[in-house]
Amino acid sequence: MANPVLVEVTRGNRVESRHRGAVAVVDGDGGTVFALGDIEASTFPRSACKAMQALPLVESGAADAYGFGNREIALACASHSGEPAHVALAAAMLAAAGRGEAVLECGAHWSFERDVLIGQARGLDRPGALHNNCSGKHAGFVCAACHSGHDPKGYVTFDHPVQAEIRRVMGALTGIRHDRDNAGVDGCSIPTYAVPLRALAHGFARMASGAGLDPARASAARRIVEACMAEPFYVAGTGRTCTRLMEVAPGRIFVKTGAEGVFCAAIPERGLGIAVKCDDGAARAADSIVAGVLARFFDDDVRPALEAIASHTMRNWNGIAVGDVRASGLTGG
Repeated sequence: MANPVLVEVTRGNRVESRHRGAVAVVDGDGGTVFALGDIEASTFPRSACKAMQALPLVESGAADAYGFGNREIALACASHSGEPAHVALAAAMLAAAGRGEAVLECGAHWSFERDVLIGQARGLDRPGALHNNCSGKHAGFVCAACHSGHDPKGYVTFDHPVQAEIRRVMGALTGIRHDRDNAGVDGCSIPTYAVPLRALAHGFARMASGAGLDPARASAARRIVEACMAEPFYVAGTGRTCTRLMEVAPGRIFVKTGAEGVFCAAIPERGLGIAVKCDDGAARAADSIVAGVLARFFDDDVRPALEAIASHTMRNWNGIAVGDVRASGLTGG
């Protein structure tokens, strides 16, 4: 059975594009609160699960040992835009562990954001690993390794102690075994694991609510979620959807995007975790879907702001309205 159409894109009076996908909203006990499409299909969460991957940084004591606050923890969960503040903070995190950019194994790329890229091209011969959108996450891995007495070399490989601990953590949160059978390689070279969308949403519900977690892990998870909500710029960047969504309701919404149309979220006050997947991998549609789903669970002035992100007018380079991106069947309470 095909997943339903969740986003339509119009031009003039015609639907020009349709995006199918699936949505899972789960509570801390694993109960399904809302679902569309096949939520048992396995999905690579890609960067949407970075908050889970940051747990060893906090649980090991590394974050405290190196004096990290909300900004550093948020950057450890980030797919940032490579803006100067992001790059400087990632470098400072490494310096706290006595390391430099050369230790990073994430590769280098120009910013994905046009305005940032233009600035980089004007001032750089080439980007470095610190400009990689995952450099904060990788800095967190390096710090966790160093604090725990492990050589950080090869920290991106399946058998490195850092990745082994991440597998244990993510398996415990989602209830799904993470091993070679469901592993792939992510864009930044670390392992990524395909899990059902429902299980991914449950993992974020547990992080948001603490349900089923021992006190130490519940505290670490809450610290990570709260850090991201407190510093949304360091999770993404200027004008980015993650940043915009968390700024709509400060301290009430956690979100994190991933590649290929995945988006995860949590509503801590309701103990809910959310995971969405756009079948065709379109980020535009995933942004619309997650905003529309979030809007279902707010009855105050937050809802209109979320609905405006979920469904909005498209304009051409001359500012002329040419069509709409509209979420379909998501925002109704």
